[in-house]
Order: sequence, then C-alpha cells, then structure tokens
Amino acid sequence: MDRGEDVVRQLYGRWRGPLHGYVLRMVGGDHRQAEDVVRETLLRAWRHAGDLTPADAGPWLHTVARNLVVSGFRKRGGRDPEVPVGPRRLPPVADAVEHALQGWQVVEALRSLGADHRDAVVELYYRRRTVAEAAAVLGVPAGTVKSRCFYALRALRDALEERGVIRS
Repeated sequence: MDRGEDVVRQLYGRWRGPLHGYVLRMVGGDHRQAEDVVRETLLRAWRHAGDLTPADAGPWLHTVARNLVVSGFRKRGGRDPEVPVGPRRLPPVADAVEHALQGWQVVEALRSLGADHRDAVVELYYRRRTVAEAAAVLGVPAGTVKSRCFYALRALRDALEERGVIRS
C-alpha cells in the first residue's frame, strides 16, 4: 500500500463521520447526496495526500466539502437523483459552523508563519495596537513592524488560498 492510500484510509476513519454530518446539514438531510460529496472530498484528499496529515486535515476537508455543495457537485457529475428534487435553499454562509471553520483555518495559517511575522500580525490585528505601540511591545522599529506585517499578510493570503478558504 502506498502512502496516498494509507493517508486516505486514515482520513476516512477519522473524518468520514464528521464530514458526513456537516454535509448532511448543508444538503437538507439527503444521505445519498451527502455520501457523494464526502466520497468526492476524499477522492480530492487522495490527490493531495502528500500535503495532508490525518490529524490536521479537518479544515481542508470541510472547506472542500462545502465548496462541492455550493458549486453544485451533483449537477456536474454526481449520481442522478432517483426522484426529481426541487431547488434547495442552502444554509446561510455566515452560520456559526462556517464561522468556526474559518477561524480554525486562519489559526492554522497563522501557525505556518514565522514567529516574527506572526507576532506583528497578532499585535496589529488581534490586539488592535497601532504600529508605534506594536513596535514598542515587540522592541523593533516601526518600519520593521510594517514590513513584517506586509510579508505576513502576503504569506497568510497564500496559505488561505492553498487551503481553499479564499480564491485569488
């Protein structure tokens, strides 16, 4: 068994249940559609097996599953429904689960930054300090805080694009 198969087996064992429940709520209780989305999500995980670890793959998997539901996975190639179903209203994007998932993904992206860059972002955006205040707390010149924040935000954007949270 190659690494990809092993990772997908671990992902399936760890994330199939939570993914199925998450997708099931999004598709209004349609178990077959939820199974299709989970299956397609895990297929995509297999294609990215080298980039994923089973313990940390949750945000990536949930984002892929959500994107599949929103983009109309079933219309583009999923199993045809046995009975025609009218249009469904998807839950609002700004629901509590989506908000928590996005927060989780931002935290993971922040962890991928170097300590200096992460500290600059935390001071400016989470602690809402001015550049001068952040410079004093961090013990570096104001220009250094600006520079670190610029490069940190660029790296965060790239990390969030890679995770599928934002699109370029």
